Amino acid sequence: MIRVVLTVLVAVALLATAMPALEDAQTATATARLDTETDRIERAVGGLVSGSTSVSDPSLAARTTVTVRAPAGIAAPQIDRLALVEPARSDADAGAALRYRIDGGRRRTLSIAPESAVATVEVVDGPIALRTRGESRLELRLVDDGEPTVRVTRIG
Repeated sequence: MIRVVLTVLVAVALLATAMPALEDAQTATATARLDTETDRIERAVGGLVSGSTSVSDPSLAARTTVTVRAPAGIAAPQIDRLALVEPARSDADAGAALRYRIDGGRRRTLSIAPESAVATVEVVDGPIALRTRGESRLELRLVDDGEPTVRVTRIG
């Protein structure tokens, strides 16, 4: 009986010491996955700009869709907030950003700045809230607002 109790106590102690490392690994994995999603958005913006011409009428504008997938599953941490935002930026920065918060921690921001910065990226109607579990679909439209601009809206 004493052996069983000691075994359980040792197992609980090992689990307690391993939990912070597991939480750090979850956060690092979620950050890497969300960074991959920003790369996907950057590629979609770059492809839209390189293969199309901007027009002033949004209904005639070239468009594409991109799916953003939030980390999900048993090993994924709880994401409290996930949104596409236009951060305060300088004139040299023409991108949007993916902002998220994990388990009530600090807000983190991943920049979305396509390599071919021949167009600015505009988040339509302020921050776009994305699903914290599963998929969100975004529509990108290439319009001419005096300069080529990619407008981003959520469609699903």
